[in-house]
Amino acid sequence: MTTSPDADPCKKFACKLQKCLNENIYQPSRCQEVIEELRICCRKYSNQSTVCEGINITKPYEHKTIDFRKALK
Repeated sequence: MTTSPDADPCKKFACKLQKCLNENIYQPSRCQEVIEELRICCRKYSNQSTVCEGINITKPYEHKTIDFRKALK
């Protein structure tokens, strides 16, 4: 059962993640803490949150992107 978007318990974490990604040129490696906060929320509220529908909570998050600023150094 899902709730309305305004009552979604994980929406604030999804918004925080979007803000982090926007501020960090969409480099997930720079948003690890925020991603983990969202995953923790989704583990707790996956059946109540539409935000969590596409998030795999069965295994740790593993990003496969390269931080281009670090790569250029």
